[in-house]
This record gives sequence, C-alpha cells and structure tokens, in this order.
Amino acid sequence: MKRVLKHFFKLCLLVIIIFSVSCASTKQDGVKMVELKEPKRPVGQENVLHLAVDPIPTVRIGFIGIGNRGFAALRRYVYIEGIEIKAICDLKEDRVKEGQAYLRSRSFPPADEYVGEEAWKKVCERDDIDLIYICTDWLTHTPMAVYAMEQGKHVALEMPAAVTIDECWQLVNTAERTRKHCMLLENCCYDFFELTTLNMAQKGVFGELIHGEGAYIHEGRYQFKDLESWRVKFYENYTGNAYPTHGFGPICQAMNIHRGDKLNYLVSISSDQFGISNYLKELHGEGSPESQRKYALGDINTTIIRTEKGKTIMVQYDVISPRPYSRLHTLSGTKGFAQKYPTPNIALDPDSHQFLTEEKLNKLLKEYEHPFIKEIGEKAKQVGGHGGMDFIMDYRLIHCLRNGLPLDMDVYDAAEWSCLVELTKISTTHGGIPVRIPDFTRGDWNKLQGLKFF
Repeated sequence: MKRVLKHFFKLCLLVIIIFSVSCASTKQDGVKMVELKEPKRPVGQENVLHLAVDPIPTVRIGFIGIGNRGFAALRRYVYIEGIEIKAICDLKEDRVKEGQAYLRSRSFPPADEYVGEEAWKKVCERDDIDLIYICTDWLTHTPMAVYAMEQGKHVALEMPAAVTIDECWQLVNTAERTRKHCMLLENCCYDFFELTTLNMAQKGVFGELIHGEGAYIHEGRYQFKDLESWRVKFYENYTGNAYPTHGFGPICQAMNIHRGDKLNYLVSISSDQFGISNYLKELHGEGSPESQRKYALGDINTTIIRTEKGKTIMVQYDVISPRPYSRLHTLSGTKGFAQKYPTPNIALDPDSHQFLTEEKLNKLLKEYEHPFIKEIGEKAKQVGGHGGMDFIMDYRLIHCLRNGLPLDMDVYDAAEWSCLVELTKISTTHGGIPVRIPDFTRGDWNKLQGLKFF
C-alpha cells in the first residue's frame, strides 16, 4: 500500500507540474513539445488584418507614462502635424509638471493633468481622445491597452506589449472585438539600415530569405543600483528573453511572419546567473545583504525558432555582460547576406565570400533607400529619437490614422513578438524543451502575401 501511495503522489506531482505551465505535451517528429491552448475565435469576431478605420484628421492623444520613454515621445510629437495632446498622466506629479512645462515652452496648449494609480483609466474614458500612447512598466501594458480599446480608443504601447500568453490573447481578442488599432511601438523596425535591408529583401536582392538573427544586447547592470525598481524585481523570478522585440520585430517583418509564413516552435536556453552577483559584490561588498539576493535571470539567453516554411530565426538577450551594444540584425538568403553589427555589411552573389567595398555598399544602400527615409528621413534626424527612427515610427502612426490607412504593425505583430517573454521562460526552465508558438491569427496567417505599407 505504501508503494502504491508513493507512486500516486508522484503522479499527482507530475500533473501539478504540467498544469503549472498551463500547457499540454505533444510530439512533432518524435520530439516532445510543450503546446499551450489556443482559444477559438469568439463567434462574431473577425481578424483585423489590414484593419482600416475612418480617417481622423486631427488625432487627439492621451499620454500615459511620462518617464524616459514617455517624455521623449512628448518631445517628438510637437513636430508632428495634425495632432492635439489632450492629456498627460503619470504616477509622479513632477513628471506631469515637467511634461506640461515642455508643451508650454513649445507654445502648445496645456494638456489636462492626471496623477495617481488609477488616473490612467480616466484618460481612457474621455470622449475627446482618439489615441492612447502607453509608456509605462511592462506589467501594466496589457491591462491599460485592453481597457483603452474597450473605451473606444486606438492604442500604441511600448515593448513588450505583453508578458504572458494570456495577455497576448487578451490584446488580440480585444482588438478584434472592438475593431481598434493596437500597435507595438517597436522603433527598431524604423531604423535606417533595417528599413533599407527590408526594402532590399522585398525586392529579392537577397534571394529567398532562409535565416535571420536579432538580439537585444545592451549592458544594463546600472539598473541594479536600484534593487527595488520594477525591472529588477521582475528579474528575481524570471529567466528567458524578457525583451525580445527590438531584434525580433525587424526580422519577422523581413521574413513575412503572418503574411505568408508563421512561427511554429522555439527552443530556448539561458546561461546561469553570474554577472548580477558579481556586480552587486563589487558595488556593495562581498557578503553584503545586497550581494546575497537571488536572481533567476541568466546572463545570456539564446532562442532558435523554426517557421512553417522551414526558415529559422535566432534571437538573443543579454543585459548583464560587459559588451558593446548589438541588435545583430542579420539576414541570410539564397543570393546574399546582410548584417548591421558590429558594422553594416552586405555580401551578394557571385562574390559572396567577401563583403562589398565601402563604396559599393553606400551605393547599394542609396539605391534601395526605403521610401520612408526619402520622405521623412532628414527631418527625423533633426528631431532625433535613437537617430531618427523613433520619429519615423510616430510620423507613420499618425499618418495612417489621419488617412484611414492600415498601420505598419498590427496586433498580431504585438502578440507574436511579445509572446517570447513567456515561451522562452517555459523552454529555458524545462531544459530547452521545444515550445509551440501560438498562431494568433487563428489560421489566417497565409491570407496576406508579404508585408505591405500603405
């Protein structure tokens, strides 16, 4: 009897572990794979591929979060025509006052001020706002975006859009049900090199793209000077790729994800945690309470993804190691190759064993310069924002809303790129087990053929 009970309890424990990640195990080609449930599309709901709404001649905006990213956005928006800044909101009154002072210095009408934990809801509930622009901490992105869409507002939100698969589905379902735009503010998709190589890929310069690489490698140990910050607290129990979209988004665009191909599954592994402990020892001393804190976040995470059409993508994440910044941005096709880091280089058939000379590279980049750069590139450089890509992103968002056009990025992009936060954690914490990536379009991934800008 004792032996039976022992096996029974072992079985119960196994069931609990399986349900703890809310997934089921399946097999593909004989390999065990974790597969999360994909909810069916509710009756009456339709996809929002190429969603277009009535033109909004003057886009009225409410900004939620006036920290570093939010205040930078506020500074950019004073240079965009056809907008009104109706409200600014933050947890801290001094940030709101600073934003208000900036608007005044640019001769903008004063915006209504909102301060406090629940003040953002009042901004979303106003009937004189068209767009909610969210620049808050990661854990609040989805709740705010969902509430804003339910109040009839379009939404633009910082990265990642969601930190769980459930949140990804919340965004998708709400956007489909309300027929409102939900755009991830992925500025790296508007980087000059990323845009130009995207244009080259779409024109077949690299042949058929087979593989892409993206990353967020950004030494950020300084964050651990404030051990109570929301980001550092997140790292206490998280390992995987917490911030995938900067490197991943542009690669997905170039490889037509949910526009003729889709993400199928991933495997992800992380190194152990070394750098945080070493940094805290150097900062506070060996044996200090600070140096004894435990963090789950591995120093370096590497994820490999396979698509429905047999292509592969590698994504890396490292905010701990002392190394130069890199998003990788590598495209490899049947006729050529491009990389941005450590220096921009391109190699093409028939001389693909070496990179183009600087003269030939500059000529090629000029020849395939993206239309966005030709239209607004010089002004973007003047206004700034990571070299101008932030301004191009904001300009395009407002241009599409004012003209009733589909946005450059949709809610499926937001979900697909952000879902790596939880999926890489599942794979990493289960020894690199393959994990199925949900199809957030629910079977409509092949209805569009190629990424199209309107």
